[in-house]
Amino acid sequence: MRFGFIGAGNMAQAMIGGILKAKLVSKDEIIASAATQKTLDAVKDKFGVQTTLDNQEIAKADMIFLAVKPVYCEQVLREIKDKLTKDRIIVSIAAGKTMAWLEEQLGKDTKIVRTMPNTPALVGEGITAVCPNEQVTDKELTQVCEVLESFGKAEVIKESMMDAVIAVSGSSPAYVFMFIEAMADAAVAEGMPRAQAYRFAAQSVLGSAKMVLETGKHPGELKDMVCSPAGTTIEAVRVLEQTGFRGSVMECMKACADKSRNM
Repeated sequence: MRFGFIGAGNMAQAMIGGILKAKLVSKDEIIASAATQKTLDAVKDKFGVQTTLDNQEIAKADMIFLAVKPVYCEQVLREIKDKLTKDRIIVSIAAGKTMAWLEEQLGKDTKIVRTMPNTPALVGEGITAVCPNEQVTDKELTQVCEVLESFGKAEVIKESMMDAVIAVSGSSPAYVFMFIEAMADAAVAEGMPRAQAYRFAAQSVLGSAKMVLETGKHPGELKDMVCSPAGTTIEAVRVLEQTGFRGSVMECMKACADKSRNM
């Protein structure tokens, strides 16, 4: 199977790296396009894959990843539409571009999988939501998921959940980075060197997330395990509740989902 990438930015590179690391195909079976030769040269130097400035060349691949910004999707799909055959699988990672919109651009008989990965894919810890249209067979869906799981986890969802996915995983790394930065700033204010503060804050977030995933315990139960009576942690939790921490997170995610729905 030959993989093609229209767009060769960070997310596409994370996917290419995962595919090669998992040895799903050889580097000769991957081709990527981009708007500039500079980007393509960097991708070729890093991965050794084939590159082209012509998006129509990508249409010859068996599985085609649409990895451009949403604003460029219509133009790109118009370029490749007439070059696609019925057996090609289109995998879109464009936020806000619904299955109905993609089918309108390419035709309802096109095999389309709408996905939403996130940037932790760059370190092999991403999670990707997957939504196929009716033209995609179970075998083809399994193949797509195998690719997506080469750089993290993948779960098939209903398309109606996609806006929630964008809020809870697609965009959420930004919230987590802000949280880590804020914790590190506070540690620096207490006298800790900044580089060390980032390590302590980031490792605490990493370890806490791993506890949720591996223990199966409710996050509230895990929180209670840290909160000793009259202790330091419950005092910190009291301030977070007082300042609307949970409400702020929920409101920011609602705004994110609303923006996705209206794109």
